[in-house]
Amino acid sequence: MTIDYAAIEARREQIRARHLLARRPPSSARGLHHFALLSSDVERTIRFYQDLLEFPLTEIFENRDYKGSNHFFFDIGNGNLLAFFDFPGLDLGPYQEVLGGLHHIAISVDPVTWERLRGKLEMAGVPHQIESGASIYFKDPDGARLELLADHLGEMYGSRVM
Repeated sequence: MTIDYAAIEARREQIRARHLLARRPPSSARGLHHFALLSSDVERTIRFYQDLLEFPLTEIFENRDYKGSNHFFFDIGNGNLLAFFDFPGLDLGPYQEVLGGLHHIAISVDPVTWERLRGKLEMAGVPHQIESGASIYFKDPDGARLELLADHLGEMYGSRVM
């Protein structure tokens, strides 16, 4: 199968011309409240996100949708949360990245923090990949893909995206 990259770029330009407004209206949203993932081990997840990545645990309570399940939250800055559910008694199996599903979660950190967390990932033996000198890609203990990005919110590799 050959891919016509020129046609793909032409299509991207058509979409950009049609949908990127010169005067972008304000969003109806206030921000990301939380993004929810699954945890197969609450303690391990807390150690990874709070101790290794330095995202403070903010709360843990029973999941209203499944008795005995925990719903817990980590502060990822700027008023945003990363949440988790565990489902004791259910065999959820390992995380799988599938087309149409979650690809990865990108979290912005300042460059000094990026370097410190890169070192902590290395010391903890967490396999990771560095791209463009500003992104670190790795998986959490349950296999969800994460990216730590040293760019400011609203920027991607030096370009404004917001």
